[in-house]
Amino acid sequence: MAGCGEELKLLGMWASPFVVRVQIALRLKGFSYEYVEEDLQNKSELLLRSNPVHAGKVPVLIHNGKPVCESSVILRYIDEAFSGAEPSLLPADDPYGRAMVLFWAAFIDDTLLKARSQALRGETGEEKEQGRKKAAAAMATLEGVLRESKARFFSGRDGPGYLDIMLGSLLGSMRATEEICGLQTFDPTTTPLLAAWAELFCALDAVEPVMPRVERLVEYAEATQPRTAVSSTTN
Repeated sequence: MAGCGEELKLLGMWASPFVVRVQIALRLKGFSYEYVEEDLQNKSELLLRSNPVHAGKVPVLIHNGKPVCESSVILRYIDEAFSGAEPSLLPADDPYGRAMVLFWAAFIDDTLLKARSQALRGETGEEKEQGRKKAAAAMATLEGVLRESKARFFSGRDGPGYLDIMLGSLLGSMRATEEICGLQTFDPTTTPLLAAWAELFCALDAVEPVMPRVERLVEYAEATQPRTAVSSTTN
């Protein structure tokens, strides 16, 4: 993997889909970086110092000694700080297209993930069922977004972009959740484009080595419940 001529260090935890987001973005750009695995029950002084606002959550990208926090913010930072490195994650010369990508990225974190959380952790069966319906509706909406892209990826290109990474990084944890409690995510019958996209995304050279195995995620979730969950491990 080629270097970018800069010092990059990523503080993370292997099961976090939000850490996976950053790893995929760095690998797509072809950057070398130092990865530091954190024990979230015994956080390092570096992590606590680098992200004091959010009590030492991961991921944190440290670029030449300066920390950047929150996965969605880190992705934008990588794209802007290294604007000359291809591929571009966000549309560079299309403000409207850029705004739409960021809108749907927020939809993934604010609507889809919250619906899935309700489906998994609702206090009553009715609340969980409402969450399942909201999650299914969100997936149907994203199926329409992918259809409108007229390409295999949300980016509208032959390769992934920002929105692909935002959703694709969740694939491992979503599939683990499906194994644990039957909350189906990518149904070839109702969302065939998303189902095909998910297989394509996970097979990418930049993705496959850093995407956690479902079996390992299931073991981790079963060992740590109710303290944590694979779909909400950090930000």
